[in-house]
Amino acid sequence: MTHLAAAIQMTSGSDKAANLEKAEHLIRLAAARGAKLVALPEVFNWRGKRAEEAAAAERLDGATLTLMAGIARELEIHLLPGSITEHVPGETRRYNTSVLIGPQGDRLGVYRKIHLFDVDLPGRVTVKESDVKMPGAEVVTAATKIGTVGLSVCYDVRFPELYRRLAFAGARILTIPSAFTFPTGEAHWDVLIRARAIENQCYVIAPAQVGANVHGFSDYGNSMMVDPWGRVIARASDQEGVVIAPIDMEYLERVRRELPSLAHARLR
Repeated sequence: MTHLAAAIQMTSGSDKAANLEKAEHLIRLAAARGAKLVALPEVFNWRGKRAEEAAAAERLDGATLTLMAGIARELEIHLLPGSITEHVPGETRRYNTSVLIGPQGDRLGVYRKIHLFDVDLPGRVTVKESDVKMPGAEVVTAATKIGTVGLSVCYDVRFPELYRRLAFAGARILTIPSAFTFPTGEAHWDVLIRARAIENQCYVIAPAQVGANVHGFSDYGNSMMVDPWGRVIARASDQEGVVIAPIDMEYLERVRRELPSLAHARLR
């Protein structure tokens, strides 16, 4: 059976209300075009200075996901609100959390980003995501009528062992909400997204942030959907917007039958 899915591309800033208004508009646009699974980028609801992050963080039952659940229920869609910065009571650090919401507004899967990006290049750049974020530990899939979804976030895409575990757990669709910077995006985004689709014979939905951001550099955009053969079936322009493509499970099963590489895997 075939269903339409959508990847939404955004430029999110520090005005949470404006981000949510924009996200809702784009979700409704995707649903009006027939999408039954809609995915937003990483940290879609708020991107701001690190000093302001604690105040912007929310619990899973906070305003952002409550709004998203209501929209999913109204539109009767599966909705992946990219990721949010999740407040954890009693902790000084937070999670980068991706939640899949079902058509009844219920949480079908909650994934906390496992791989955190830390780099120190003297005289160039220092980024320590682990200073403010905690790593998750659980590999998460969620069964839906469209297909089983395997959840991940951005930097996870560089760790193929996560996606192989998702595939062996039954995933047919992999979601990778992201905020890739321009230099690494230009060099690696396409090949990593396509590789995760090819090696796991899954559809990949990779919605991304685009354009100049509040941190003073540019995000690569190029939100993509890729089929199990590795073909790019949808790609966003360099603007905010929506791209839509079909998810065809009969095609996926045919790819797996005709090239049964998952069945031949010796290491698990």
